[in-house]
Amino acid sequence: MTDSSAESPTGFDQAAAKVKTFPQSPGVYLMKDDAGRVIYVGKAKNLRSRAGSYFLKAAAEDARTAGWIGEIADIDYMDCDSEVDALLVESRLIKDIQPKHNKDLKDDKSFPYLMITTREEFPRIEVTREPKAKGVKLYGPFASAGALRGAIQVLQRIFKFRTCSLDISESDERWKWFRPCLLASINQCTAPCNFRIGKEEYRRDIKRLQTFLEGGKRKLIKEMRDEMTAASKALDFERAAIVRDEIQMLERLEERGELDTHAQPEVFYIDPKKGLAGLRKVLSLEETPRVIEGVDIAHLGGGETVASLVQFIDGLPFKPGYRRFKINDVDGIDDFRSIYEVVSRRFRRLSDDSDAFPDILLIDGGKGQLSAAMAAFRDQDITPPTVISLAKRDEEIFRPGESEPLRLSKNSFALRLLQYVRDESHRFAQHYHHILRNKSTFDR
Repeated sequence: MTDSSAESPTGFDQAAAKVKTFPQSPGVYLMKDDAGRVIYVGKAKNLRSRAGSYFLKAAAEDARTAGWIGEIADIDYMDCDSEVDALLVESRLIKDIQPKHNKDLKDDKSFPYLMITTREEFPRIEVTREPKAKGVKLYGPFASAGALRGAIQVLQRIFKFRTCSLDISESDERWKWFRPCLLASINQCTAPCNFRIGKEEYRRDIKRLQTFLEGGKRKLIKEMRDEMTAASKALDFERAAIVRDEIQMLERLEERGELDTHAQPEVFYIDPKKGLAGLRKVLSLEETPRVIEGVDIAHLGGGETVASLVQFIDGLPFKPGYRRFKINDVDGIDDFRSIYEVVSRRFRRLSDDSDAFPDILLIDGGKGQLSAAMAAFRDQDITPPTVISLAKRDEEIFRPGESEPLRLSKNSFALRLLQYVRDESHRFAQHYHHILRNKSTFDR
């Protein structure tokens, strides 16, 4: 008599077969043990692919999963409209169910939270690993700081909330003359710092964001449709158009691609806050810088020269702010004249459009490159922001009017942040095939 039980598929085998029927769309997957208890929750842009990876040989050899995947006896999933929705659902489920193999996430306070400061007149949104106990509304923790930052950048295009640390008061009329940052220029913040939006209207937008974060997207869209209709009937067509566009962005979240396209890379050896605080100290700045722009020059085949400009906000790359320039007025290879041209064009446009300057402009190079940049400001009769250059050979920082370079410890958070900006501008400059293929991306 044969032992038929030896030939019966295990719960793990059945789960492995089941996952092959999952949709190839965003969602959350739930691993269960043989008692039906949820032991792990994860998010995915592609449910079939991501959940299926746990049943591959590599998962059994990976130190992060090898110790517990043998407990999997079943697996289920929940559909989500987008990867942003999946990120939020994952966080809520982990908080509610507390699966044992998500234990680190629910216990360890070093994981990131999305924090809304509820006691400020104009609440702000912040990613933090050290959440406050009072005066805030917390969402999380989240498994990936990078994905969370990506979600915030996506949502900021819809709800246009502020992420700065300004202490804005509606009763202080001096804010009327405050110059908003670049997020207002690119329509990702309603600029309460300049009173371009009132306190009640701004708080309504924050309330909408909270409704979305708490899983009420469908309810929110219905409310917004009602508001659009009411605005239209009241002949407030401008408001109706704004709400219409917000609804369309909410409905099309699933078309936004992977969060990592929006999120900037998680660079674990760099602490952005410490890097910015360090720059304030070593450069003797009055305030902690928020916006850094980096410029690099690249030479293509046939003598063609291009420049890249990258933008960092709060110590992290802000890819919507990246720019490429085709150098027009320089014959042959001349880095100094190329830097002069790109700085002239960039800051002439910002000045003419009354847009915010970066707090720091970082030039890739030494004294000569820095002098070329400063000459551009002088000849354009534009007051420069803080301008420095970083020479790669010895990682020396040059400053205008200073004969000796600034030398920081290789472990300095400030130097690491500058290296990150410099290396990112170099990487962006080298992607010349994009420039050649997409000439419309050049600034004219």
